Amino acid sequence: MIRDEIKAALVAAMKAGDKPATATIRLIQAAIKNRDIEARTGAGGTDDDLLVTEVLQKMLKQRRESISLYEQGGRPELAAAEQAEVAVIERFLPRMMDEAETRAAIAAIAAEIGATSVKDMGRVMAELKARHAGQIDMTRASGLVKAALA
Repeated sequence: MIRDEIKAALVAAMKAGDKPATATIRLIQAAIKNRDIEARTGAGGTDDDLLVTEVLQKMLKQRRESISLYEQGGRPELAAAEQAEVAVIERFLPRMMDEAETRAAIAAIAAEIGATSVKDMGRVMAELKARHAGQIDMTRASGLVKAALA
């Protein structure tokens, strides 16, 4: 499980004296804990690795946005710090499907459910998320689905 990997990495980072990695891993654990608390009040029942992957992807997105803002603002030292956090977070994410694999998955799902136009995009996206959640960047996949159905 990803949680176990994160705990082991925290111990290893602390033993190695890697303060930036330790701080980032603690941020990851805090975000996961917050998500667990939110899930208690909701329906729950989601796969644990999927929940952790969603949290990690959200953290990556936030940091990438921060990096672009820092670079636009002329603050390369802050962008570098965020980039270091991105590298630590990416260690725990499962391998993402590349563009060719994503296109193949979209084509298979579209053929399977008989999607022929952009009107079917919602059904294709729902099935894509159900089958490949945590393996595909859904924002990038949205554009690929739209192009495939256009």
